[in-house]
Parts: sequence; structure tokens; C-alpha cells
Amino acid sequence: MTNANPPLPDPLLDVPALAGLLRDDPPPVLLDVRWRLSGPPGVESYRRGHLPGAVFVDLDRDVAGPPGPAGRHPLPEPDAFEAAMRRAGVSGDRPVVVYDDADSTAAARLWWTLRYFGHEPVRVLDGGYRAWSEAGRPVTTEEPEVEPGDFRARPARLPVLDAAGAAALARTGTLLDARAPERFRGETEPVDPVAGHIPGARNAPTLGNVGADGRFLPPALLRERFAGLGATGGAEVGVYCGSGVTAAHQVLALTLAGVPAALYVGSWSNWIADPANPVATGDA
Repeated sequence: MTNANPPLPDPLLDVPALAGLLRDDPPPVLLDVRWRLSGPPGVESYRRGHLPGAVFVDLDRDVAGPPGPAGRHPLPEPDAFEAAMRRAGVSGDRPVVVYDDADSTAAARLWWTLRYFGHEPVRVLDGGYRAWSEAGRPVTTEEPEVEPGDFRARPARLPVLDAAGAAALARTGTLLDARAPERFRGETEPVDPVAGHIPGARNAPTLGNVGADGRFLPPALLRERFAGLGATGGAEVGVYCGSGVTAAHQVLALTLAGVPAALYVGSWSNWIADPANPVATGDA
């Protein structure tokens, strides 16, 4: 039996491939989503230098809704995300390429959000701005004039979890926690007011998906990594983190490994908003 739907393109592309695409007419829409959980906002990095033609997208303002009980980075409202992507020039089926500093953490959240809202032709520059600049490719401080796009937000195109769904999946499938081990164990919590993890979750730190250069590990190594955690193509898999950003990176890594996964967008920051939700600590 053949699949009636054509396979999606590789979600990653490297520097030479992007350089070739940027010579197309028209080129892909290029989005810079550099972001830091703490420290200077990403727009400052953008203004110091970015890929020619890139438009800055603010992760906190454009790719997430206002923080609150739904989490620190909940899904944006469809109208708000649609407007933000139109301002950035996203249109119809025109390809989009997203990048961040190096490890694709923020880029993966924008990759996931665009696909959730129905825009399939989106890819991530593996290694981000660092890979581009270290390859000697041109950068600029000039901000492009953007022709507004006609992007239309069509939500619910990817699977998501809420708190009840995450709790159920931790019992019946594989729920991965993408945070650092010390946060998973509850030894420290630098961001949220409660430390620990969802009972039954398994720790799979996002940084384990990439090498020292910020590029993703080969798919075979990612498959091996996730198989050891019970995340295989035959399992029901979900991912969460602190606020749904690094968990999107985990979904991208799982995609490279051939494992579909649902994202708990509200993640830990939503889980602990309800004091009735249990909290586990330690490695178990």
C-alpha cells in the first residue's frame, strides 16, 4: 500500500542548501527568531547582524500568547499569530526558513507553530546564525522592506496535549521531559515556582539532541537515543519542558528520528498552575 500523501521535506537544511535557495526568485521567507530566556532580547542580536533578507520575529510576542495559567509561552491566538506572520511576509505555500543563534531551540518553536497553524513548507537552518557566519557567508545590519504576506492561520494541524492528556500519556505511553536533569529531579528550579516533574515522565534533555556545534545529531543516533527512552514509531509519545519552547525542539528531533510526538504546549508552567496536579522528584 502506498501513502497518498507525499512525504514532507527534511525539516533541516544546511548552510550551502540555504545559500542556494536564497538565489531563487522569489527566495524563501527568512525568519530570525533569536531569543534568550534571560539576558538581552534577541532583537539586539538581530540588529548587530543577521542573514541578508531576514526578518526578526519575537518569540515572546509573536510565537506565544501572554503568560498566565496556560503557561509562560502558551499558544498565540490564531488572529495574533496570523497578523505577526503576515507582517513578516509569510504567504500561501511560499517556503519559510527559520534560524536562531545555533542550537535551534527557538527556531524549532517557530517551526512547530507555523506547522500547527497550517504552514507546511517550513525548515530550520541547522546550526543557525553561528553556522552561517562561521562558513564565511555574508551578514548585514540592513533591515529589509517586507511585503506583507497573506498567511492564514488554520489551527490544530499538529497533535497537542493538555494537562490531563499529559498525565494519561505518562501512564499509558511515553512522556518525555526535555528540561535539564537537575530541574527534572527537582534539585533546582530557576524559572518556575515549583520544582519537580510530572509523575511517570522520563527525562530527555534537549541539549542531548545536538552536538557541541549546535547541529542536530544524525537521525540514526537520535533514533537510538529515543528508543532507549521508550519513544519509538510504535509508541504514543508526548513531550513537555518548562514552557513549551525546548519541548518543540524535542518534537523536531523526534521528527528527524521518524517518531511522531504531541507537544504539551503549556508544559510544566501550566501543570503547576493547578495545585491538584501531583509533583514527582528524583530520577524515578
